[in-house]
Amino acid sequence: MKNVAIVGGSGYVGGELLRLLLAHPEVEVTQISSRRQAGRFVHFTHPNLRGQTRLRFCTPDEIENCDVLFLALPHGHAMSAMDDWAGRAERVVDLSGDFRLNQPDVYQRWYNSEHHAPEWLERFVYGLPELNRDALQESRYASGVGCNATAVNLALLSLLKTELRNTGLVDWTRGVVAEVKVGSSEGGASSSDASHHPIRSGALRSFSPVGHRHTAEVEQMLRNAGIDTDVHLSATAVERVRGVLATIHVFAAPGVTEKDLFRAFRQRLADEPFVRLVKEKRGLYRYPEPKILSGSNFAEVGFAFDEATRRIVLISAIDNLMKGAAGSAVQSMNLMLGWNETTGLGFPGLHPI
Repeated sequence: MKNVAIVGGSGYVGGELLRLLLAHPEVEVTQISSRRQAGRFVHFTHPNLRGQTRLRFCTPDEIENCDVLFLALPHGHAMSAMDDWAGRAERVVDLSGDFRLNQPDVYQRWYNSEHHAPEWLERFVYGLPELNRDALQESRYASGVGCNATAVNLALLSLLKTELRNTGLVDWTRGVVAEVKVGSSEGGASSSDASHHPIRSGALRSFSPVGHRHTAEVEQMLRNAGIDTDVHLSATAVERVRGVLATIHVFAAPGVTEKDLFRAFRQRLADEPFVRLVKEKRGLYRYPEPKILSGSNFAEVGFAFDEATRRIVLISAIDNLMKGAAGSAVQSMNLMLGWNETTGLGFPGLHPI
């Protein structure tokens, strides 16, 4: 059994991390911190865990050495003390935006702040296993992922590289346009903060028609694949708590058919344990639907193709707190420790909901 601790455990993501790790067969959660909640039982903040644990919150300063340390702190906090955190654990997974981008100038552009630990950027692997599975297996440090970026990246993944056509499937010169519908939990409010309405407070913070910082993670993925193109990402809040539904528009290269696209998706996703291709001809769930993924680490991707205009419409759905945060973090931990990456992550979602 590996000893695991969570720093910043009173928020939504911290609560989801704790839920997953308490049921994980290979780890024991020994500590969880929150300055504001220090000394209180965690189930007062995360009531769904009542009867599952008798852990109490401690302060971050009280976190002892452990095998794996999860940092679920607000943006900017992990980098300011990374040397200290790294000294307390063999492996660190940071779920903030501090180490998602591998260039300090790109970080400053999108987060409007200088990066205070640029020497650490190259040591972190971007924690989306579908992109960096091999690198995560060799790494001691994994970054978190932006939930909106994850929904977009997983949809684009099958179109990046293909052995089906030498010329590629997408005309990248025409850019990428992504519209993301998000739930209120993306606003980042603490689950214990009763002074904020769970819909309205998050909705205000999740509305970003232009300039959403998760754009940088999509650009980074494309750049790493050798693709230089414009990315336009908008995030719009909708009346739900969990979930991301992304609609992405790209244009096919001349001569591409719907059969080519089907083959590319099936080939690329065949061995992905958590990404499901959803494109049905009939029924209520013909395309991805975020609500049935609530609480799960699964992602659904689908597409429609207009051969007349060559427009490809990609649809992607995830639970932002799971595949977009805590779930991918635990999946990354599994890879870093040499375990089956699906360990502790088998919950399939709920239906009906």
